[in-house]
Amino acid sequence: MSLESWFLFLAVSLVPAMSPGPAVVLALSNSLRFSPRATLWSALGNALGLLVLGAAVTLGLGGLIAASASAFTALKLLGAAYLVYLGVRIWRRGAGEMECRVTAGAARPGRLFREGLLVAVTNPKAMIILVALLPPFLDSSAAVWLQGSILSLTYAVLCFLNHMLVAICAEPLRLALRSPRGQRMLRRGLGGTFVGVGAALAASGP
Repeated sequence: MSLESWFLFLAVSLVPAMSPGPAVVLALSNSLRFSPRATLWSALGNALGLLVLGAAVTLGLGGLIAASASAFTALKLLGAAYLVYLGVRIWRRGAGEMECRVTAGAARPGRLFREGLLVAVTNPKAMIILVALLPPFLDSSAAVWLQGSILSLTYAVLCFLNHMLVAICAEPLRLALRSPRGQRMLRRGLGGTFVGVGAALAASGP
């Protein structure tokens, strides 16, 4: 893979990497509930998940999943169920408990990392994007695994930077919603958003 091909891949990847989706909603949620620093962990987990998906696509597994109606539907429903679970959990958490978690710095890095990872690997749209992006840039006459790793890492870094940008931009809103009423509105808004995204994912076509 030439340097020119890599720059072309970088340019083509910018639009899907910057597009809104479940991972962006998660980054926004963690920034508003905790802090932009806490979002770092979910963004890293999401990046690792994208690397896993990229490896699957490079090995040909991603194409098989995307081509199989039953496998794709199963992955889609699994991802939708996880998003709804996150939404219900946020919605049901009391505003007082939420505020306590924020002030005590109780955003557990391990949990946030796992959430980002699971949102990535259960997102069928991310798989479809990588299936569309990677193969055209892979040169079969060279080391395909190395090329796939470089391209997957490039896409994961772009998504990571986008998530951190979203988190930083959300910081003023987080500071404005520190009151109990603001926390309650935030909790319900974020929870409803996750449930809505999950429902939309479940209802979406192949």
